Amino acid sequence: MSSHNATAPYYFVPGPSKWPLFAGISLLVTMIGASAWVNDASWGPAVNFVGLAAVIAVLYFWFGDAIKESESGQYSQRIDHSYRWSMAWFIFSEVMFFGAFFGALFYARTITMPWLGDLDHKFIWPDFAAHWGNTGPAGVVESFKTMGPFPIPTINTALLLTSGLTLTISHHALRAGHRAQTAIWLFATVLLGAVFMGFQAYEYMHAYSELNLKLTSGVYGSTFFMLTGFHGFHVTMGAIMLSVVLYRVLKGHFTPENHFAFEGAAWYWHFVDVVWLGLYVVVYWL
Repeated sequence: MSSHNATAPYYFVPGPSKWPLFAGISLLVTMIGASAWVNDASWGPAVNFVGLAAVIAVLYFWFGDAIKESESGQYSQRIDHSYRWSMAWFIFSEVMFFGAFFGALFYARTITMPWLGDLDHKFIWPDFAAHWGNTGPAGVVESFKTMGPFPIPTINTALLLTSGLTLTISHHALRAGHRAQTAIWLFATVLLGAVFMGFQAYEYMHAYSELNLKLTSGVYGSTFFMLTGFHGFHVTMGAIMLSVVLYRVLKGHFTPENHFAFEGAAWYWHFVDVVWLGLYVVVYWL
């Protein structure tokens, strides 16, 4: 909900939409391509990029439909409440999503690893050292080096924390009715997110080429890339959402009183910030 014409006397119910189906298909294609890519399939990168392009196209048309509905005065205050509850529950589902991966990391690191190194298992694997980041007791994983917090993860932490600050400044500017300042600070937020993703891409290349750290590097490699990779995907989606909001700011779609599209994207971005802080401490430091 974002239009300044939020006075419709009824509760707007949109017609059937094809975009959820297309979004699911495009995300499936993206993940198939990504899985093939990390397993060295020659067709993996092409399929991955086709899937990403399809995701962006779906978001473009899906967002476009919602924007047309909003700007045509279809939405009321009750729609605003529905959007707020929907976004809150969506973010809660994302908390559970990342909670599952953090739980897997905790279980592998705190429960399974000491169990494999106890006295009973010394008879089976006498040379196994139960420290986090090992190659496993069976010796089937190639040697690798673990990822430390310096310098890129620490730089990325500073970037995301700064982006949260610039987004908050942009929101205050919007509430004060200063559209130019809103756009400037929002653009800075998107730019910081893009730089974050650039550093993460470099970190992955460094991990593969210099540390021999891969998705196949035992439980350490799988949890590292699953957590940081899905977080990076969420940063990308958040940056796309904020880019759409920036376009709408420049078009004058928002007022100080009605701008939930901005607020919803901001909630999502701050959630991504918080998840990264957890990743930074648990994955890189501990």
